[in-house]
Amino acid sequence: MAEELKAWFDKRFFDGFADALAGEARTFDRKAFVRDARKGLDDLELMDRLRRAADLCGRHLPGSYSEQLAVIRAVMPRYAGEFRALIGPEFVARFGRDDPKQSLPALAELTCHGSAEFAIRHFLKDDFAKTMAQMKRWSRDRSHHVRRLASEGCRPRLPWSFRLEPLIKDPAPALPILEALKADPELYVRKSVANHLNDIAKDHPDRMLDLIERWDRENDHTAWIMRHGCRSLIKKGNERALALLGFSGTPEVTVTDLVVAPSAVPWEGTVTISFAVTSTAATAQRLAVDYVVHYMKAGGQTAPKVFKLKALDLAAGESTSLNARRSLQERTTRRHYPGRHAIEIQINGVSCGRATFDLLAP
Repeated sequence: MAEELKAWFDKRFFDGFADALAGEARTFDRKAFVRDARKGLDDLELMDRLRRAADLCGRHLPGSYSEQLAVIRAVMPRYAGEFRALIGPEFVARFGRDDPKQSLPALAELTCHGSAEFAIRHFLKDDFAKTMAQMKRWSRDRSHHVRRLASEGCRPRLPWSFRLEPLIKDPAPALPILEALKADPELYVRKSVANHLNDIAKDHPDRMLDLIERWDRENDHTAWIMRHGCRSLIKKGNERALALLGFSGTPEVTVTDLVVAPSAVPWEGTVTISFAVTSTAATAQRLAVDYVVHYMKAGGQTAPKVFKLKALDLAAGESTSLNARRSLQERTTRRHYPGRHAIEIQINGVSCGRATFDLLAP
């Protein structure tokens, strides 16, 4: 998978990208650009290749930053929807931080081709107050790409980027953005708002819950954001989050017939989980059923990862069977190690059963 992603920025891409730049800039030295692009390319990983592409634009495109930016804005639409379109925002973050008056509108335009969520964070780092003021205006923009940037760009703990310490300390400056987007009609935007809420919940769970408790749960879009924004708190059994989403408190259940098969899983194989849940309560319960994979790590210890399974309504004394499948295929985001793993059933954040399996060496 890592090799496939790196190939987005292979020699053929840089040749074509150089042609595109040359078509917009008469005095562009295409040969020098391609020569520098190919140096040690095989040793670079995905993000390093992205950064190289942006750096080479700043090094080889003729003229001032403004003139270079005009070329970038003309070229990027041909990569719309591709990861490679992030070259444009990356260029702005590297060469335009001294000119926010020109750079911020450029990011609003470029994010419509490839997200500027990483680039905008550098401007937040340079001038937090003014950049946040711009992002609040973006939250009302007609383009859903720009509205999504308003939320995603100031997530406190955005993956693949540095943390925004001011917002980790106090999320208040971002709350008006989330308020503006709490019922956005675009799923792309709603996912960002939910992920932003989930980020806040890691440091300020009560602040996050104070915010969304005031929201209209009758609105389908808002209810969706609330459910997904509370996912980490639900997995931890947070009582306020459980009650807010209509789940019961401490579960009154038994988990039986827990089977994890096969007991010895081939490398990059799949494990199947099955079990029964029986209510021991006198009244109906709404339950958040998850399972936890305790992955073996390189040092011989295990680390848990919680996966959502099902929201379950169980009548008094009722029993139901559940099952799940979990692939152990190697991915760029998770590396597997052979050895003893465990599966734990978790209901409303409470451990209700556990079984093990062995992942065989390749």
